Amino acid sequence: MPAASATAHLEGGFAHPAPQAATAFRAIMSAMARPGRIEAVSGATPPAPLSPAAGAVLLTLCDADTPVHLAGDADCAPVRDWIRFHLGAPLTGPDRATFAVGRWNALPLNRFAIGTSEYPDRSATLIVETDRLDAEGATLRGPGIRDTARLSLPETDAFRANRALFPLGLDFVFTCGDRLAALPRTTEVC
Repeated sequence: MPAASATAHLEGGFAHPAPQAATAFRAIMSAMARPGRIEAVSGATPPAPLSPAAGAVLLTLCDADTPVHLAGDADCAPVRDWIRFHLGAPLTGPDRATFAVGRWNALPLNRFAIGTSEYPDRSATLIVETDRLDAEGATLRGPGIRDTARLSLPETDAFRANRALFPLGLDFVFTCGDRLAALPRTTEVC
């Protein structure tokens, strides 16, 4: 058994990286373009506590040039080893992260980069692990949404404050099991 746990970080990546990453990328971009839309992704089996969807997002969007912050219980040896092996991404604190992953209450929102007036794109994207991801709850309006959409969010005030920063602000990807949804900074949460 010790040999299996010593090599566990070698497993859980995409078995067929090019087509699986392309499929995951399409799902992530579709979710970003249509806030509130829930997409399924497959192919990643990261170590607990990461969900397959969070693993797929990391495998698709992060590499050796992408600083990643692990928050709360996501900051554990199996996840750190998995990220180092599969992504080569440097692990960092929240203030230097391009991506962060963790549960809502573990993510220090006020410590992540929100971009600058010259470079609003230099902000963090937070991958928020949730127990529930449904097309109900908060009402969403804005680009990519015809009339309104709904999404189960952990709260609404933080997303309203984030929207008020536009064109600066954070972008969010919510993950639950093998599903994901996105909330870009352009989205108004009612």
